[in-house]
Amino acid sequence: MTVKKSPSASVALSWMPVAAMTVVVVGDITAGPGVGLLPLVSLGPAFAGLVGGWRRTALIGLVALLLCVGLGMYNGLFDRPRGYTAMVSVAGVTGAGIAAAVMRSRREAELASVRSIAEAAQRVLLRPVPLTAGPLQAAVSYTSALAEARIGGDLYEVVASPHGVRVIVGDVQGKGLAAVETAARVLGTFREAAYDEKDLTALGERLERSVARELEDEKFVTAILAEIGDDHRVVLLNYGHPAPMVVHPDGTADFPEPPAYALPLGLAAHGGPAPDPYAVPFTPGDQLLLYTDGVTEARDEQGAFYPLAERPHLLEDPDVHRALDALREDLVRHTAGPHHDDAAMLLLRYQGHGDGGAAGPCGEPADTRPIHG
Repeated sequence: MTVKKSPSASVALSWMPVAAMTVVVVGDITAGPGVGLLPLVSLGPAFAGLVGGWRRTALIGLVALLLCVGLGMYNGLFDRPRGYTAMVSVAGVTGAGIAAAVMRSRREAELASVRSIAEAAQRVLLRPVPLTAGPLQAAVSYTSALAEARIGGDLYEVVASPHGVRVIVGDVQGKGLAAVETAARVLGTFREAAYDEKDLTALGERLERSVARELEDEKFVTAILAEIGDDHRVVLLNYGHPAPMVVHPDGTADFPEPPAYALPLGLAAHGGPAPDPYAVPFTPGDQLLLYTDGVTEARDEQGAFYPLAERPHLLEDPDVHRALDALREDLVRHTAGPHHDDAAMLLLRYQGHGDGGAAGPCGEPADTRPIHG
């Protein structure tokens, strides 16, 4: 997120040149010509060059030069070189301030262009998730650690495929353009394979091959895949990613762990075990929150991690987007400042309420049964 200056701070900075010149004028008249405060009038255009445009800097410089002439005549300084030296000082600082203002304006324009390009790239890479997918409502929140770029290495996608609603949330090791490039490759492969592959294991294997071809130097991508069909359960495939949170209508929450943790995507060549898909009851009224470690590892001023397990009540709002906004705002309050890592959250809400059907009553501990075949 981008930290902006408050309106009061902007007003204070804009009046700083005037205040500086006023103090110098009052001090010079009070102390008399012997103290030598006249050259300090150049503080006006100096400050103006730091906070204003070149036109305002030139105007402040002209006012400073007129003040210098007026005070010089009042103090009788123009019969000596001292008065002319003060004028040259003011003119020189004004010129330097104008140059600084022009350069700063150009940098701000370049930064605005970069932000615009980054936002366009984000819309392509992390396009909005569908508002509904089958029986699900979906909402997403994403905050990049690179505030100026507004894009990072976390990724998410929801695809309504012929095999059910398929979801991915992942976290690319590292930051910057390299992480964005890897995230783009993972998402591109997922969007295609989610339609083609009949089971979640084959989809994960296809992602592994794609990532392994791209990454070097033991870099990796943690990810969790989810598939929601019509049988009141969600099938999960976890590649070294934080366990999701399942929130039940009664406000209780589970964090279903996989039978055994597998290596992240890109590290299969090291010989670790492949992930086993496992099923978790997911019935009408339940909510599934997938997130990256930028959420659970966010720290407050005392260094305490964000207590996600204590926050299921924040997702009670009937509107799924407002519910996720409430959780995100609580996360921002916890960190009390900019994030040091990307933080993505994807909330899926099973529409309607029911008794859970064959999956068992809502609120029971999640059943993490391995799925084979």
